[in-house]
Amino acid sequence: MSKLGNLGARLYRGEVGYDFVGKRMIWYGISILITITAIVGLSVRGLNMGIEFSGGAVFNTPKTSVSATQAQHVAEETSGHTAIVQKLGNSTLRVQVSELTTEQSRATQEALAKKLDVPLDKINTDIVGPSWGDQIANKAWTGLAIFMILVVIYLAIAFEWRMALAALIALIHDLTITVGVYALVGFEVTPGTVIGLLTILGYSLYDTVVVFDGLKEGAKDITKQTRWTYSEIANRSLNATLVRSINTTVVALLPVAGLLFIGGGFLGAGMLNDISLALFVGLAAGAYSSIFIATPLVADLKERDPQMKALTKRVRAKRAAAAAKGESGTEQPQDAAGQDAESGEDDDTAAAGVVGPRRQSAGRSGRDGRGGRGGRPSGKRR
Repeated sequence: MSKLGNLGARLYRGEVGYDFVGKRMIWYGISILITITAIVGLSVRGLNMGIEFSGGAVFNTPKTSVSATQAQHVAEETSGHTAIVQKLGNSTLRVQVSELTTEQSRATQEALAKKLDVPLDKINTDIVGPSWGDQIANKAWTGLAIFMILVVIYLAIAFEWRMALAALIALIHDLTITVGVYALVGFEVTPGTVIGLLTILGYSLYDTVVVFDGLKEGAKDITKQTRWTYSEIANRSLNATLVRSINTTVVALLPVAGLLFIGGGFLGAGMLNDISLALFVGLAAGAYSSIFIATPLVADLKERDPQMKALTKRVRAKRAAAAAKGESGTEQPQDAAGQDAESGEDDDTAAAGVVGPRRQSAGRSGRDGRGGRGGRPSGKRR
């Protein structure tokens, strides 16, 4: 843990780092591939909508020795629709059948009572009409749209429109991947799924906003200097929060993984799957998009600005001039060698802090302590 903390401190100070922004085309390609896979899965398999959205009936039986497979066969044969049967811990059954009319629900209830050999009133039946399910679905989509609009407005006011657009694209990326996984896995979509989606979108925004806040602070008066380009400052801000993002994501994924794999898979509590899958996939996708999508997108959009283009040219020209003078072996004045009067660091050192360990300037290496005088270093002779 001490090594991880030391790495986080070095990342924060810019002593080491990884060039996330410079390799953004790789991350874009991976995201496009995953998104296309999710869309294809959604188009081919579709979503397994719960009765809250599609309408139907849920039958809760008393304690019985009838197996879930037998109850499923009876329900499907009577209703003509696919049934989902879960055996609960107290040996009762929960039978769910979508898209049932009132008459079909009554017939299914009677068939289950006959199979279980119990009175009809011992089977509790909850019926959801298709029109009510459509209203729930429309309200869910409306709530999601309002959430997106408010997020964009807030980010545009607090930061700028480019950051708001990048955050919106990252959110759509996370939402598409999560919905696509639901289609591929076939888990049921319930109101718990909607709650999970809204939760992970908020979590994804948290990491993104933290990086954007550091980027906003680091890019203040950026055009008044010639040490870094906007992309380099964006990369430094991303590296400064990298370890914290990874730590918070891992800590959040551990209990969710317990719900999904232990509770829903091993222990058979299938009702946990709807919300735990949305949280697990969404948290992972949100962490990925915050690091690999949102910030590189902001850098891409910002670098198109004429002022940022001019800044990039000045930074590159200054570094090229400093490198040329360094290779010629001539003594460099402080202002031409990239020395910054405020910080005392040269451009090479600053640039190295973006993507790697700091290195000593060529003009100050070796025994030559003053760049132009050989022999012993300055100090008292022995």
